[in-house]
Amino acid sequence: MLYGHGADPVHVLLPGHDTMMALKHSNALLTIEWDGKSELAIAKDVQRDAVKRTIDHVDLLIVKKGEKIAVDVPVHVTGEPVSGNVAVQEHVSLHVEAEATHLPESLEVSVEGLDEGAHVTAGQVALPKGVTLLTDADAIVVAVSATRGAAAEDEAAEADAAEAAE
Repeated sequence: MLYGHGADPVHVLLPGHDTMMALKHSNALLTIEWDGKSELAIAKDVQRDAVKRTIDHVDLLIVKKGEKIAVDVPVHVTGEPVSGNVAVQEHVSLHVEAEATHLPESLEVSVEGLDEGAHVTAGQVALPKGVTLLTDADAIVVAVSATRGAAAEDEAAEADAAEAAE
């Protein structure tokens, strides 16, 4: 279904394979042509068959060039924290506002070299030019903590050091 900008909702039939391939990309901008008209749209909701994972229905929001819209953008964590630590992703996406024709496909957060207790907030994530963060800037996106094995090794090493000191 295609809707937006005060127009009546329109039911359109889209080619299955092409639609599936386009929707593999987050916030993909689609050009929908019907009845001699052409509209830009993004997928707002995708319903899939639970077993086959084929697309059953797509809600498409009409957008215009230059218009700013709010979307969720996936966050990808890159790099490795200091050895013995693990990065825990608290938010898999961030809510942002951007021009409809320049929506970011994803955002990257590096945890390279971060030590236990370090974290990256939404406000620290680098955003492309023209993109505004709508998620709370203090929201923790990624937190770094020690693995259980590393914490146990540290406790054992401290105990050994204390015993040796006696």
